[in-house]
Amino acid sequence: MNTDERTEVWIDERRLEATGLREFKVASPDGTKRRVFAFDFKVTHEDYHEVATLLYKGAFRLRIPAIGLECGTDIHNYSTSLDNLYEKGAVGDYHLELAERD
Repeated sequence: MNTDERTEVWIDERRLEATGLREFKVASPDGTKRRVFAFDFKVTHEDYHEVATLLYKGAFRLRIPAIGLECGTDIHNYSTSLDNLYEKGAVGDYHLELAERD
């Protein structure tokens, strides 16, 4: 799976409009392979606090209705283009990678 189209992604009860959705595998410390789902999304000044609070949890229920996926995940990696979305009108680009829990 690898798509540049917009895809509806749910992290717990938070809906995100994702782009660049792709799936790959990484090795766990015990040598098993885990699926990782990577995607990008925009975060506005208005949504920043809610999204940041959600991401601090670190563990999520991931749902991607377009591919019939629902599974438990942990943050594998993430980054953002801005470190201060408190400025009115600011929009940040987020990249998130979620690894499927065993």
